[in-house]
Amino acid sequence: MLPAPAAAVPAGAAGADAGRANRPAPDAAMTRGRFRLSGLHCATCAGLVESLLHAQRGVRRAEVHPSTQTLVLDWWSDRVTLDQLRQVLAPAGYDFVPDLAGPARDLRRREHRQALWRLFVAGFLMMQVMMLAWPSYVAAPGDLAPDQAALLRWGQWVLTLPVMLLSAGPFFRAALSQLRGRRLGMDVPVALGLAVAFVAGSGATLDPGGPFGHEVFFDSITMFVTFLLGARYLELRSRHRAAAAVEQAADALPGEVERLRADGSVERVAIEALAVGDRVRVAAGQRMPADAVVEAGTGAADESLLTGESRPVAKAPGDAVLAGSLNLSGVLTLCVRQVGEQTRLAGIRQLMAQAFQDRPTTLRTADRVAGWFLAAVLVLAVAAALVWQFVDPSRAVAVAVSVLIVTCPCALSLAAPAAWVAAAGALARRGLLLSRLDAIESLADVDRIVMDKTGTLTDPAPRLRSVRVDASDVDVDVDAMVAAAVLAGGSLHPLSKALAAALPAPSGAEDTWTIEEFSGRGLEGRDARGRHWRLGSYPWAVDSGCLTGAMRDLSGAQIVLSCEGALRAAWHADESLREGASAAIAEWQAMGLAVELLSGDAPERVASAARQAGIARWRGGARPEDKLQQVTALQARGHRVLMIGDGINDAPVLARAQVSIAMGQGADLAKARADAVLTSDRLDAITAALRLARRTRRVVRQNLAWSALYNAVCLPMALVGWLPPWAAGLGMATSSLLVVANAARLGRAVTTPMGSLVAGQTLGQTADA
Repeated sequence: MLPAPAAAVPAGAAGADAGRANRPAPDAAMTRGRFRLSGLHCATCAGLVESLLHAQRGVRRAEVHPSTQTLVLDWWSDRVTLDQLRQVLAPAGYDFVPDLAGPARDLRRREHRQALWRLFVAGFLMMQVMMLAWPSYVAAPGDLAPDQAALLRWGQWVLTLPVMLLSAGPFFRAALSQLRGRRLGMDVPVALGLAVAFVAGSGATLDPGGPFGHEVFFDSITMFVTFLLGARYLELRSRHRAAAAVEQAADALPGEVERLRADGSVERVAIEALAVGDRVRVAAGQRMPADAVVEAGTGAADESLLTGESRPVAKAPGDAVLAGSLNLSGVLTLCVRQVGEQTRLAGIRQLMAQAFQDRPTTLRTADRVAGWFLAAVLVLAVAAALVWQFVDPSRAVAVAVSVLIVTCPCALSLAAPAAWVAAAGALARRGLLLSRLDAIESLADVDRIVMDKTGTLTDPAPRLRSVRVDASDVDVDVDAMVAAAVLAGGSLHPLSKALAAALPAPSGAEDTWTIEEFSGRGLEGRDARGRHWRLGSYPWAVDSGCLTGAMRDLSGAQIVLSCEGALRAAWHADESLREGASAAIAEWQAMGLAVELLSGDAPERVASAARQAGIARWRGGARPEDKLQQVTALQARGHRVLMIGDGINDAPVLARAQVSIAMGQGADLAKARADAVLTSDRLDAITAALRLARRTRRVVRQNLAWSALYNAVCLPMALVGWLPPWAAGLGMATSSLLVVANAARLGRAVTTPMGSLVAGQTLGQTADA
């Protein structure tokens, strides 16, 4: 994102007070930018970057999101430049570039290449050091002459030096920065253990009979660095895949598109030049450039990018198509409805970025525990060294190093983040996009599901089966059709959308109208002649005193149109349940979840839908305040509620529930209030989310339990001298690898192939290799 004017920057963000002492005059230019970071390894690194930036004059806010390696920065450009801020971070081993796809990919490639080189150097030299150390392990006393033993030690020292300077360099830079920032991160015990072991080994190499003894630890050093770099390399790849998933959504759009001129000729224009109302032509094999409606042609589209649905979706005149979806067959002529950041694709990209930036409660707790744990480890390592000075001074250094290495909280810091990111990616492949990672925690605790009917339980595209219009005046008939089209076009309610699609376009008449939508009731508008029209439910739209006998039998219509209270038209619509809705609800109930249908529609229609879906609890005629009151009452009785809805009238209750899911075709306000958006048309994606949330919680607990068990077993062994430094390094790295591997299973938890973020690619694929 490019820097934006300061007027768009909210106050009160984290670190807002950091630059207050040096704040320029109110009219000074302040900018906000979003950047990609490199060099981060843990949450402590994120805190350090924030501290370093907050200490600079001209920086108002610096907020780091470790999950996606992003930095949100507010600064006064007349007081400090970005180059100066990059120079502040460079000594600590961090860097950032604007969060644009190209520079961000280049930064990831550079970071990946550096990590791979460090791992290669450490691994290759580790094998050479082990070969030189092997004779001292297998030789009997007296087999090695002193000069031979000295030569082997010097050879190990020479080979270990590049490992310390190149491969382990980031550990030392990060540890130094953490200490300067008065923070304890996992790099502190790592760097301290490596430094102590290398100094002791160097002393033993120079003077085997000196105070450091004759034991060297170069094999332990190189092995430890190799294993730790290997674990961090896997974690880095996981983070890069998450970042690439967000960017792939932006790369799905074509660079150019064929736009039709008014005379029928074709011109090729950049996608940025498209505007609402343009007509474009999309051939088979090309991607849709914008959200649009098919004007001519038939074909099929692959919408797995946006909905997770792997099956082709037939397209004919009048059908909607989504930006980024792939035209599989036929030539389609489209009328553009949404472009740029207004498209569904842009909304998905924003949701994914927002979710990966979030820090759930479990992550924050793990970070705090890791900080206290590190402080205790340092104290324990010093105490162990002092005690062993009295027991066996020659082993004091080795024991202290083993304690520092074996207790490095890498696994603890990775336990939760790896699981949340893997779960979010798995849900995205099923068409459920999280706007906050906390939703995974909340989903695991749900015991009651409350859902809306129209557009949520039922198909969002109802079929209109009859229309009745007062035909006493031809001019009135035309006015009624125009009024209905204008009002229906001003709402995203499924019935309104179906009516708008069935009526002729209003041909610019809507420009003279003022329209207001009333949640749960309908729409009201005033035309150019000052007449009041209403489109919505029968009791609200029609004045009973204005009815004629011929029109009273239309009181059961789902949609009615009135002018000054007099009924002018009525439409009936056939509703059907979403595909797979009954099966999904049965699964929810089998999982022990109570399901309740709560709708503002007529009670008889709500009862019919509930009966078809197998829902015992239902309520019809519920206003928005009634829905809010019902969910509040459930929460007061101790229930943890998942709310599923799609309309503007659902927005308050979506915000109130412990966790909420909005339907992808629903109102923007509903999606803004929800914790997740279902871009797929199938409710079984919610079933997968519920199961995966419970599994994710188990995986996080398993990771945390494993980390605690590992330290509980290995720490006493290190204290009593049973665990040499090389074994401690192997155990620590293995622990981190197991945590990452256990979390990675969540990425494959959704076994049904429902498409991917980009056709032909999965979330686990990336071009950064």
